[in-house]
Amino acid sequence: MELVHRAQVQHRKYHNPEEVQLCTLLSIKKGGCTEDCKYCSQSSRNDTGLKAEKLIKMKEVMKKAKIAKENGSIRFCMGAAWRDMQGRKSGLDKIGEMVKRINTELEMETCVTLGMVDEQQAKALKNSGLTAYNHNIDTSREHYPNVISTREYDDRLETIKNVQKAGIKACTGGILGLGETTDDHISFLHTLSNMSPHPESLPINRLVPIKGTPIEKELRSKPKELQLQFDSILRTIATARLLMPESIIRLAAGRYSMKEHEQSLCFMSDCNAIFTGEKMLTTMCNGWDEDIAMLKKWGLKPMKSFSK
Repeated sequence: MELVHRAQVQHRKYHNPEEVQLCTLLSIKKGGCTEDCKYCSQSSRNDTGLKAEKLIKMKEVMKKAKIAKENGSIRFCMGAAWRDMQGRKSGLDKIGEMVKRINTELEMETCVTLGMVDEQQAKALKNSGLTAYNHNIDTSREHYPNVISTREYDDRLETIKNVQKAGIKACTGGILGLGETTDDHISFLHTLSNMSPHPESLPINRLVPIKGTPIEKELRSKPKELQLQFDSILRTIATARLLMPESIIRLAAGRYSMKEHEQSLCFMSDCNAIFTGEKMLTTMCNGWDEDIAMLKKWGLKPMKSFSK
């Protein structure tokens, strides 16, 4: 309780405690990723039944973005299942045009997650008007080798530096429930809080175990008491608020599995953003109507856009 109280005091210095940012995430290119992330349904190495698809058309993106805006979302995020953007200039150009049109025609904030980007690619996205770039560190440096082997931890940190250097806001966080310990949660937050500047937004994902992924098989054989407990999510959120007082802390994947009172406890622990809408990348998402009703019930309201 003391931890949450201290986080609330800090939160009120930098944020309106009544406001929650509404974001919507769209998968613009599914499957076929060459990485071996143990948790991911989009890895070509994991037998999840997800087939690789091409980049979706501009018309479909604009349609989804318009629906998101009409339902109250202020930030529209687009994700493509790629390891990096090397040799993908055409794709980068198309995504840049998506960003421009969403910015100018819908006046929404934009975020993309495309894997690793170098300085020049980050600059190109900045020139398109991109608000934020998402690239999660996933977990602690110590636990990372148990989850991914095809990309170094420092590669992730380098991409975050590249987007920040280009003047794009960094959106970076991780996944809780990957078999990590409390010490890993501390190390994970230590890495994020030592970034300069701090991440503009910090997504906290609760693992969604997907059949066909190695992590789902591992968790099935693990005693329930050794799996992620809900209080660890609250402690992580509250500690993140103390360490990174100005950052937006966003409940991301896995929120749909939380009961309403659990979500309210996350808001009390100073989470102040959610993903809402039809779907996350490949997992379920709470809908707009449901979320708006929940916020109203708890005396909360949607945040206004920073870009206006």
